[in-house]
Amino acid sequence: MNTPYLIHTSSLVLTKTADGLIDPKLVLAWLLNAIGAPGYIIGLLVPVRESGSLLPQLLLAQRIEARSQRKWFWVFGSALQGIAAISIAAAAYFLSGALAGWLVLLCLAVLAVARAACSASFKDILARTVEKGNRGKVSGTASTFAAIVVFAFALLLSFGIWPREPGAISLAVFLAGILWIVAAALFARLAEPDAKTHEDKDQSLTDLVDPLWDDKELQIYIATRGLLISTALAPPFLVMLGNLSGAQLGNLGFLIIASSLASIVSSYIWGALSDRSSRKTLVFASAAAALTYFIAAGGGVLGWVSDSSLLIPVLIFMAQIAYEGARAGRKTHLTDMDAEGRTAVYTALSNTVIGVMLAAGGVLGFLADAFGASFVLGLLGLFSGFAMITALQLSEVQQE
Repeated sequence: MNTPYLIHTSSLVLTKTADGLIDPKLVLAWLLNAIGAPGYIIGLLVPVRESGSLLPQLLLAQRIEARSQRKWFWVFGSALQGIAAISIAAAAYFLSGALAGWLVLLCLAVLAVARAACSASFKDILARTVEKGNRGKVSGTASTFAAIVVFAFALLLSFGIWPREPGAISLAVFLAGILWIVAAALFARLAEPDAKTHEDKDQSLTDLVDPLWDDKELQIYIATRGLLISTALAPPFLVMLGNLSGAQLGNLGFLIIASSLASIVSSYIWGALSDRSSRKTLVFASAAAALTYFIAAGGGVLGWVSDSSLLIPVLIFMAQIAYEGARAGRKTHLTDMDAEGRTAVYTALSNTVIGVMLAAGGVLGFLADAFGASFVLGLLGLFSGFAMITALQLSEVQQE
């Protein structure tokens, strides 16, 4: 394999492993609960992390397109994520209560914005340094190796080998920060060809969003990706369906095991398939997600979940497989689309729209309180089914 491929893959292995070690949905939520942070702060973790990493990208895209060397946005973004993670670990280790919670939330917001810089620049860099046909394998291979490491971490947690106390979990978050910094140093070595710059001081935000109205392929892509936010939103409701407490570290370990194992067995396959047809990958992932959520909703209504403690990990395993497929398909499709040399702007546009949708997804929690987790999972199953329909309208961008 050529050096750019290895640098991309190795850097992503490190950052994806760091993501798993600091996962706000599970790890940070448990950690803040253990050190006595208020519940309302814990409830803000996922919205801050997800929206913060997507919403700034449209503004960042202008700065990225004005630079011929764009790897430095990724390098500085990864390094800043590392510093923020180390700060989170320090706050959780030395402080407690509301003060620790607010400091962790502030550092997580910084981490999210730094992540936005990495996300907005990465696909453009990948498209100019790795040839078409290998780009999906970059993410797939990295996800597989990272999932193996996170899987090992989950085993250590489940069997009590890694101490089940806040100091030890803070150490895991600290290690995540080190991984981000090492990834930044590695990515800085990438030989990036100069990109064509688009520096127009008179360009307004309205000009930047023009592709949303002019490019039909982008419109269908965003519609499909928007419907597939179901794959990101579903896991907490699967946990809710089984009445599993995120504060119980034993359950945390088993849920991470199920999620990591799914990534291990599916990431590379999805990545390779997306290099052949990202359109079909999105269709298959949508179908898998719809099937999983309908089974979960039906199981909740019929009482299967309460009769089987193993069903929730199985459903999370299936849901993670669908999520990996959706992620591989959407990333490769956007990278391989004809974006007229403006991949960074297309990435930022789609991520900004999805960031707004994810923020609006907070209403699902109120629906779950009112009608139950089964209702919400059935609704997410419908979203996934519609995503399959829109994905069928996409072009086969791998076949010019």
